[in-house]
Amino acid sequence: MTDTYVGLDDAGIATAAARAGAAVVRDLYGRRLTRVDKGGGDFATAADLEAEKAILDVLRDARPEDAVLGEESGSLGAAGAARQWLVDPLCGTHNYAVGNMLVAVNVALRGGAAAVADPFADEVFVSDGERAWRSHEGADTPLVPTSATRLVDVNLDPPFPGAPGFRAVELLARPAFVEYFRPRVVSTTLALAWVAAGKRAAYVTDGGDLSGSVHFAAGIALCGAAGCVVTGIDGKPVGPSGRGLVVAADAETHERLMSMIG
Repeated sequence: MTDTYVGLDDAGIATAAARAGAAVVRDLYGRRLTRVDKGGGDFATAADLEAEKAILDVLRDARPEDAVLGEESGSLGAAGAARQWLVDPLCGTHNYAVGNMLVAVNVALRGGAAAVADPFADEVFVSDGERAWRSHEGADTPLVPTSATRLVDVNLDPPFPGAPGFRAVELLARPAFVEYFRPRVVSTTLALAWVAAGKRAAYVTDGGDLSGSVHFAAGIALCGAAGCVVTGIDGKPVGPSGRGLVVAADAETHERLMSMIG
């Protein structure tokens, strides 16, 4: 470990790694970037690859004995490592590729600290597993969820493994939903950080177990530490047998959404 990371706890390492990735994302923004086809309409850009490299450099230097699961690099490090980092270097690649700045850089230690960076707001949402805060311009402020906005982000990205059961897109057609909430589609898990920060009332996506997903793990940890209500779309705890994700700022909002889903 270099002197740069001496004394930093896991939350500090997650923050440093997320900031390193975010710096690359900012630097490459607006350029014509090579795309790497991943199949099914999905792709990565040079920014995804370079940002992941920057994050991995931090994690290798600061926590060399830990394993890493990166969206672009796959599994790295010792297979029997006691700890594993989950890395999504650019959540919102489609947004980024067309010049939309709504993207996130996600870094999470499985079962522990996490950081979600907003590269263009130059802020990082951080959790040490117990507390959650926003780091911006050298100041840390606690995250305080609230449903006051009534804005609910709904993930509409395929595939839909819950079909023919509940699909998140179905919420948008329910009269009870539009009577009380206002839908938003940010198309990045930055929206999860916004629930923790009080910028969104809730976030909903269908799917399978998302607890170990490089896309969702950091946001789930952040929201849990901030005091949000976090479950699957079946109301059960998020985990290996879970289905999708419902994150709400408070119990009333969660109950209202679950009544529409169920």
